[in-house]
Amino acid sequence: GALLALSKPPGLPILGRPGDLSLEALLPALRRRLGLAAELHVVKAPAREYSGLVLLSSCYHTTKKLQQFFTSARCRGQYPATYRAITVGVPAEVEGEISTGLCWQQQGDRAMVVPVRAPGRRSLARKDVKSTLTRYRVLSAAGGCALLQLQPRTAFPEQLQVHLTLLLCPALGDHKNSSRVGRVLGVPFFLSLETAPTRTQVLDEELLSRLRLSPRRLHHLPLHIHLQELVLP
Repeated sequence: GALLALSKPPGLPILGRPGDLSLEALLPALRRRLGLAAELHVVKAPAREYSGLVLLSSCYHTTKKLQQFFTSARCRGQYPATYRAITVGVPAEVEGEISTGLCWQQQGDRAMVVPVRAPGRRSLARKDVKSTLTRYRVLSAAGGCALLQLQPRTAFPEQLQVHLTLLLCPALGDHKNSSRVGRVLGVPFFLSLETAPTRTQVLDEELLSRLRLSPRRLHHLPLHIHLQELVLP
């Protein structure tokens, strides 16, 4: 009917400035190629850094109805979106939940998302901090890496990346948050933003060899978080 699903590569933004490459800029050409009478709207899409499902609609009312469904489903405690992630490190527990407050914090000339372990009622009421929750399950593990299923109950920028670092298993290709996981004698631990400046993710030689990557090319490695499934009403 009115719905169309695509698979988006990592690094492609949904919105962009005029003249920039973005999903929104490609929609008129897609509409012409498919011979659709009505223009296409983005119903649901992963963040710029993620790959995976993009849900489009050629009906304005369908778009609004589905967007309201995704929001209300999370409020009811449901998990309408399921992601897959490859992590560097294997979680200690096979499945569980990551629950923490998240907020924006200025670090030099850029804003970073940081966890707030025990947010106060006032900061939550003022919406300075948002309570967030992600359910995870380890699907498989090999060579010090894991394939995880992630189901966010809440929506906050970079929620999945930060939650994975709290598991001490940053996502493969996360060059923004992985530096917060340090190691002493092979044991991982969490570092504060002040003691862990952002840098290209560090991988061991064995993993680099399996990925057929040289250390010089490592900054090109994309974030391995993929929107796998959306539940529709």
